[in-house]
Amino acid sequence: MPETVDPISINDEMRTSYLDYAMSVIIGRALPDIRDGLKPVHRRILYAMQVVSNAHNKPYKKSARIVGDVIGKYHPHGDTAVYDTIVRMAQSFSQRYPVVDGQGNFGSIDGDSAAAMRYTEIRMSEITQELLHDLEKDTVRFDPNYDESLTEPSVLPSSFPHLLANGASGIAVGMATNIPPHNLKEIIDAAIHLISNPECAIQKLMEFVPGPDFPTSGIINGTSGIRSAYLKGRGIVKVRGRVNIETMEKGDRERIVIKELPYQVNKARLVEKIAELVREKRLEGISDLRDESDREGIRVVLELKKGTIAQVVLNTLYKNTQLQDTFGIIMLALVDQQPKILNLKEMIHHFIMFRKEVVTRRTEFDLKKAQEKEHVYLGLKIAIDNMDAVVALIRASADPAEALSGLIENFALTETQGKAILEMRLQRLTGLERQKIVDELKAIIKLIKELKNILANDKVKLQIIRAELTEIRNKFGDDRRTEIIPSEID
Repeated sequence: MPETVDPISINDEMRTSYLDYAMSVIIGRALPDIRDGLKPVHRRILYAMQVVSNAHNKPYKKSARIVGDVIGKYHPHGDTAVYDTIVRMAQSFSQRYPVVDGQGNFGSIDGDSAAAMRYTEIRMSEITQELLHDLEKDTVRFDPNYDESLTEPSVLPSSFPHLLANGASGIAVGMATNIPPHNLKEIIDAAIHLISNPECAIQKLMEFVPGPDFPTSGIINGTSGIRSAYLKGRGIVKVRGRVNIETMEKGDRERIVIKELPYQVNKARLVEKIAELVREKRLEGISDLRDESDREGIRVVLELKKGTIAQVVLNTLYKNTQLQDTFGIIMLALVDQQPKILNLKEMIHHFIMFRKEVVTRRTEFDLKKAQEKEHVYLGLKIAIDNMDAVVALIRASADPAEALSGLIENFALTETQGKAILEMRLQRLTGLERQKIVDELKAIIKLIKELKNILANDKVKLQIIRAELTEIRNKFGDDRRTEIIPSEID
């Protein structure tokens, strides 16, 4: 008689397997971390570039070289997925502050694909250094890579709110995120205000951050969607391209010139859609349609027939094409490895708390190094205070081991201090060099006192965070590109 299988146990097993798969996609692939605003693949790409010193002030390296490092060391997936991610990180029309500086063909706003990775070259952008700053100072936890042969950072010690600055999008299992890019100056101003006024209302932060700031500029039509997104974490924003209505040379006709597009709109498809509407006679009054875009920017020209009212044509374009598009904001990110929908204040608050942790770990690292250095210099000071006796002891010793044990016994030194004295060059025994040792010891003692003060005082930590944010704002901040029209216009 065949053995019966319990359907309940199968269902439980499938449920467990599905939940494991879902959490793996949510945490390990699709959603960004609230702290550095990166998904694992982005983080691994930047770390791989950091390891090979592929910095903004160094020569470009072949994209294929970096892709090979990423998939071989940290991200065991297909090379196409990694290269496509690099391409998007280098596109100025996809990211408000591109974190990869690309040389070669990295695609276009018309949807053209990038050149193969063997042809293009990349390096980190200057602003990317702020995502990796102080990584070597034990500021974040390092985890084993997929085969446990190397380690990789669990998060990058981002010095600015990268998730809000560049935004993020991703579809997980049962949830999705779509965070728009913002202006760096505005986001940092809001963060500085929140540091000084932790109890402030979200509405106050919205005075600093009026809305998203897309890399392709455009016009946000109405503020209700922005308010909903910043207060509740969800909202729908209506975005229009920037259009000029010009009188043609003869003066009897007008033309509509499209200068900017809504974010993530494909220009070539938009032009095709307009041509299709004209062919189907759903859009009347257009005598010619040309794409005159070049390196200087976008310029799509619609020449109108005599007597055609430009605004009527424009309204038809808004209604039937992506010249007016919607951007659905879902501010979903990983907080302590759990997906959570956040409002504007919560997003900035979590970043500030993370920076506080980074500053603490960095200071502890610096303090440990300073104390080790102080220990060595105290030994050197003992040596120069007892110079003749030390020199005589070393000269009388048969070998370095005997000299080391003699120094430890006669001058109450540690092994580290004794080795430092034995390795000291003779030039350090001159009067000037001896004074330099004393001065350096004083400087180290002063530094240790300052570092201990930072660790003991949260207010000082917040002052450091504020100063670092101000420096980044002054260095990388730029003017807003996207205009916001407060009220809906039909």
